[in-house]
Amino acid sequence: MKFTKMHGIGNDYIYINCFEETVSDPVSLSIAVSDVRKGIGSDGLVLIMPSETADFRMRIFNADGSEAQMCGNATRCIGKYVYENGMTDKTEITLETNSGIKYLTLSVDDENKVQQIRVDMGKAILEPEKIPVISDSCSPVVSMPIDVSVPEGVFSGGISVTCVSMGNPHAVVFTENIAGLDLEKIGSLFENHRLFPERINTEFIEVIDSHTLNMRVWERGSGETFACGTGACASAVASVLNGYCRHDEEILIHLRGGDLRITYKSDGTVLMTGGADFICTGEWLVK
Repeated sequence: MKFTKMHGIGNDYIYINCFEETVSDPVSLSIAVSDVRKGIGSDGLVLIMPSETADFRMRIFNADGSEAQMCGNATRCIGKYVYENGMTDKTEITLETNSGIKYLTLSVDDENKVQQIRVDMGKAILEPEKIPVISDSCSPVVSMPIDVSVPEGVFSGGISVTCVSMGNPHAVVFTENIAGLDLEKIGSLFENHRLFPERINTEFIEVIDSHTLNMRVWERGSGETFACGTGACASAVASVLNGYCRHDEEILIHLRGGDLRITYKSDGTVLMTGGADFICTGEWLVK
């Protein structure tokens, strides 16, 4: 089976062109290819498929085999893949995902290579029951204190979360010195917290100024990753809701793998802009 490995600012997945290949068991395949010693090594598996409602369809599986609803970095990689592999000549592409249709705008250079992709991620979901997060209020969960059994002194002044769904659930934590956080020890405590019935992706955010954030992310099913597109979007939304940033102004988010530019518009829509890169192609021996 032929595969392509791509990454969006360090968030790497194995991409399978299902116009040419058949994947009968994506759960097992995702676990196998993601293994860094016995497999190829990645954050998961992405299937590029035909769609009845859009130009293409995306399915994404985490490294533990669980299926994700959405991945912002993968949407950009698919845009680059289908354009540069001649599957479309359009620079305005619709992509069906498990969280609805996303709209991609490709920026192409003189050599017909995709340099940047802007994705209309749709509107941020703030209703607690739709994220989902257990809350006593029907209003958005903004800076809600929670009890997490982290070692003493990790967070000064207690822990609070702002919860947003961008097709998958996110809890955003604003804190200082995110470089010093041991996410291997504390990440799963957030992911599996009792307030999040479907587990949660958690972003740890350090505010630099009203247009700049530093971010680290712990993704459910994958652990800490170099980047998360939906997480960056959720963090931008949370930053506006908490008064750190403003609607309709671009926010530069520094992640471990690179930078994304996010705009949270007044109508609730979130725009994400960033690059995508090929790593390699190869063949996987299907046993």
